[in-house]
Amino acid sequence: MARVGLYPGTFDPITNGHIDVIRRSLRLVDHLIVGIGINASKAPMLSFEERKALIEAEAAAITSATGGKVSVESFEGLLVQVAARLGASVIIRGLRGSVDYEYEAQMVGMNRVMNPEIETVFLAASPETQFVSSTLVRQIAGMGGDIGPFVPKAVAAKITARVAENKAR
Repeated sequence: MARVGLYPGTFDPITNGHIDVIRRSLRLVDHLIVGIGINASKAPMLSFEERKALIEAEAAAITSATGGKVSVESFEGLLVQVAARLGASVIIRGLRGSVDYEYEAQMVGMNRVMNPEIETVFLAASPETQFVSSTLVRQIAGMGGDIGPFVPKAVAAKITARVAENKAR
């Protein structure tokens, strides 16, 4: 029986830190579902379709090198319910530091009460990516900075083009 994990986030945009978590997650699960959370009250820089395509392209390189399966799904609602619906027995969360841990630890407790069959696994960010966040990437790009060190090349190109489009309006 394949072990299925769910790695949730907004991935707006996907960063090198996210890629690192995806790669490392495939050591723990056979099939990783990258869940892109959809929140109607938020206006992401990239559409769901753009984020999905970027994640799939990066995941293809990982799975061809390491095996395993990665798929991308959108989701709304309670994460633990989404995990159960998708057949995931593990929720994977990346932690950049103690602030992330405090928030995530509370969620684990709540999720465990709602569904004790689903485990949450924390993967500490690698030292070279622990300071990277999608929010900071968007801010740097918006101010004309180089986001190349923080995201894959295709993502940097997409974000740079989007910023240019937005400025041209």
